[in-house]
Amino acid sequence: MDPRSRWEQERQEGKNKRAKVIIEAAEQVFSRKGFEKTTMQDIAAELNLGIATVFRYFPKKDKLIVAVAVNVLERYHSLFISVASKNATCFEKMEELFDYFISDIEPENLECTKLLETFESYASTSLDELEDYEQYIVIRKKIADLLSVIIEEGVKDGSIRTDIPAKDVLASVINAFGLFSRKLSLFERIPFFEDELNPRVQLTIIKQIFIDYIKAK
Repeated sequence: MDPRSRWEQERQEGKNKRAKVIIEAAEQVFSRKGFEKTTMQDIAAELNLGIATVFRYFPKKDKLIVAVAVNVLERYHSLFISVASKNATCFEKMEELFDYFISDIEPENLECTKLLETFESYASTSLDELEDYEQYIVIRKKIADLLSVIIEEGVKDGSIRTDIPAKDVLASVINAFGLFSRKLSLFERIPFFEDELNPRVQLTIIKQIFIDYIKAK
């Protein structure tokens, strides 16, 4: 690589690293204050940066909101990659994915879970499509594609039923289960729900219903 190309590469890597730092800081601020109440100045202050630097990387707050949501979803993508690559049956992989969604309502995962739920609500009620929203759609498709790979393995290894449209059923199941776990996470801190059935118990029951339904007979 010639010196100029190396310099350009190092420069781009530096920019990517700075953008990543801003995104991670924004995730923390958005989690505390919400999308609407957070200002770009809040995010700059979180990093002790000038606001002009933040705007240089993210000219609009909506671009930063989408970048944060994509960053969160990329963690789910990494999980699906890890699960899909394991030497296990489709049924075992699905059980692991369900257990991960149950863990979404644990305290250490709660803020991330709530942020993703809030983003999807924010995006769905926005008057105009959020700029860069297609990046969020792309990462969702990557996750869906990995789920398809796991399902195809299940048809081959015989661990899941083949008398049902497996891809449609499992995609619906994993989406519904993930959505329900995120909804329950919003109730974790509402005192009114303390006397209701424990969210973890609810999710475990639902997991068992789904698992029993897709398991090969």
